[in-house]
Amino acid sequence: MKYLKITLEGKTYEVGVESLDAPAAIAAPATPFAQHAASASAGPEIKGLRVASPMAGIILNQRVKVGDKVSEGQELLVLEAMKMETSINAPKAGKILAILVEKGVSVSEGQALLILE
Repeated sequence: MKYLKITLEGKTYEVGVESLDAPAAIAAPATPFAQHAASASAGPEIKGLRVASPMAGIILNQRVKVGDKVSEGQELLVLEAMKMETSINAPKAGKILAILVEKGVSVSEGQALLILE
């Protein structure tokens, strides 16, 4: 497992990134903010900024597709948790390199949802 340190609002968090046969997952304290990681799946490695789920829930809507250019703050996905909808927004401007989830799937807190260039 590879460990990364991130600082958010003055607090430092240690985040473990584990290699799996499936798309990469964030394995330690998760925040609703994006995490840097690299996939170690059988396919070609996709490097970029992984946008993580802030909580467990179900993907209601996918507002973007691979190749789309997005602006900072733009809505990317809509997550339903406890009968409330939460927008997952772009932490920065960039291009969508990969979408790791589909509409209707359950996701866990900290799970990588998409990769932003």
